[in-house]
Amino acid sequence: MSIVDLPLLPLGKGRDLDAERGVECPGDLPMASDPSLVARVRAAKEALGERVFVLGHHYQRDEVIQFADVTGDSFKLARDAAARPDAEFIVFCGVHFMAESADILTSPSQRVVLPDLAAGCSMADMARLRQVEDAWDALADAGVQDTVVPVTYMNSSADIKAFCGRNGGVVCTSSNADVALEWAFGQKPGAKVLFLPDQHLGRNTAVLQMGIGLDECVVWDPRLPGGGLSPEELRRARMILWKGHCSVHGRFSEDVVDELRAAHPGINVLVHPECRHEVVLKADLVGSTEFIITTIEAAAPGTVWAVGTELNLVKRLADAHPDKTIVFLDRDVCYCSTMDRIDLPHLVWALESLVAGTVVNQVTVDPETEAEALVALQRMLALPGRSHRA
Repeated sequence: MSIVDLPLLPLGKGRDLDAERGVECPGDLPMASDPSLVARVRAAKEALGERVFVLGHHYQRDEVIQFADVTGDSFKLARDAAARPDAEFIVFCGVHFMAESADILTSPSQRVVLPDLAAGCSMADMARLRQVEDAWDALADAGVQDTVVPVTYMNSSADIKAFCGRNGGVVCTSSNADVALEWAFGQKPGAKVLFLPDQHLGRNTAVLQMGIGLDECVVWDPRLPGGGLSPEELRRARMILWKGHCSVHGRFSEDVVDELRAAHPGINVLVHPECRHEVVLKADLVGSTEFIITTIEAAAPGTVWAVGTELNLVKRLADAHPDKTIVFLDRDVCYCSTMDRIDLPHLVWALESLVAGTVVNQVTVDPETEAEALVALQRMLALPGRSHRA
């Protein structure tokens, strides 16, 4: 049984070549205190013109997202990049799996750049290909593999998407997970779903939107033999949830919801489905990042909201809607630490390198992985209803 095999990289040293991640920049980064950083980004973008297309995920810091040509969730941004075939360079201000998805969906002539290759995703890294293949073999040993359909959240590596593609599975987003599960359960008689890599999105969707019982959901722990589950537990289960989570959304707790309701009578609690099930049960509204944004935008002036998602976005919503009271659903400041690695010095370095004719931090997916991942993505795109919304 494999264990988590992420290399331990001292800050500023070393690279994980297999995963195309690292924390070295082959060049000199500008100082964060350099007062000319903003002007340098503007000048580099102007010099590159239509050759560059800058994508900014909603969780990026304000200093970076101000330079994005488009903003959005991960899949929306990847599709936006694919819709700009004339852009030679796609600079993705997000994290590694997002840049991989952009590389999969864009043309071979386009090059995807991630300003800092250390901008990864802890959730995506909780499901490594070797672990998932070991689990797949263990499901065969337990006599249930033939009934299992793998479904992976967009927040997963390209090789996990490819695993789903070659094993009859599909990709989903946080807004169409229920549609993807309906599709998966319809693929085989008595079908079960192996949901990767976020147990909370899988559980919340299955129980609250599909009517599946909590007792029909089991958690596969890749660090334990047989996932820590007996063959009988696997036979009874309809949802096999991978033991993964978002390090930000997993922090939100029920007691903070109770505290905020006591302090602000009439407060509306709005959370992302990556939150723990107990938190989602206490919320008034649950939905994807885009759903959170549109809900706040449409809310009446004077309303009070507690929002359970990444702090950069919550702060941006509060600044954009001063007629509403918007608070963060946590006692502590909690940014997405890997997303936050994309800063102005890295953006300046990446763009100025492109101006100088050097492509740095290019993220590429090998042709075989790309082809199989694209199968799973195309299955999602073929689904009815909300399949095209991030």
